[in-house]
Amino acid sequence: MAQTVAVLGTGKIGEALLSGMIRAGWKPADLLCTARRAERAEALRDRYGVEVVGNADAAKRADTLILAVKPQDMATLLDELAPHLPADRLVISAAAGVPTAFFEERLPAGTPVVRVMPNTPVLVDEGMSVISGGTHATEDHLLRTEAIFKPVGKTLRVPESQQDAATALSGSGPAYFYFLVEAMTDAGILLGLPRDKAHDLIVQAAIGAAVMLRDSGEHPVKLREAVTSPAGTTINAIRELEKHGVRHALIAALEAARDRSRELASGTG
Repeated sequence: MAQTVAVLGTGKIGEALLSGMIRAGWKPADLLCTARRAERAEALRDRYGVEVVGNADAAKRADTLILAVKPQDMATLLDELAPHLPADRLVISAAAGVPTAFFEERLPAGTPVVRVMPNTPVLVDEGMSVISGGTHATEDHLLRTEAIFKPVGKTLRVPESQQDAATALSGSGPAYFYFLVEAMTDAGILLGLPRDKAHDLIVQAAIGAAVMLRDSGEHPVKLREAVTSPAGTTINAIRELEKHGVRHALIAALEAARDRSRELASGTG
């Protein structure tokens, strides 16, 4: 049976999902989206051939609603949707740190809710979307959610109790790599390389290492040891990383990100 999907909040992530569904074969006639500004609505219509509607209209017409607004705007959006939303509609949240219980308390009783934490590489179809079902979400609801997010990368199901850890690792994860590339580029300049050449060297090393991790099936320790010859350059660099506590700093940083996600979820942040 054909499904109508509405994307509410068509910013970067919302538009990435919209374009991904169309590339995966969804018909524009089966897709709706919302936009605050008239010029944004016109751009979405021209670019994708989809209908741009109001939030209440989307709630009435769509079988699945993807809520991709900012977490701080979610309560206001739910207040607007609730009077118009039949309880059998699937609601997918892509808002960081907002638990499914938050939606279930504000929407009609029995509304199935699925929480998803995508990361920004969904913009280049290399994202990771971590999926957790709420109280009323069934296997069918989870499969429908995966069908929406798989065109823009991979999906992984976890219990909702693990979403804060997944946010720290995956949701925030790209930023850690960008930070590392930034630092390594500065080091390359210090060592005498032009910025553009240092950048190209590091980015390709990162891409190659990631593909080897993904495709080889080898443990990262084994791959690292293959590069680390006795008394060579790599082991000297790793010694300095260990001396400066880089491993400990990464663990502490991820714990801090997890704790912040918990604070946002509890409303204390």
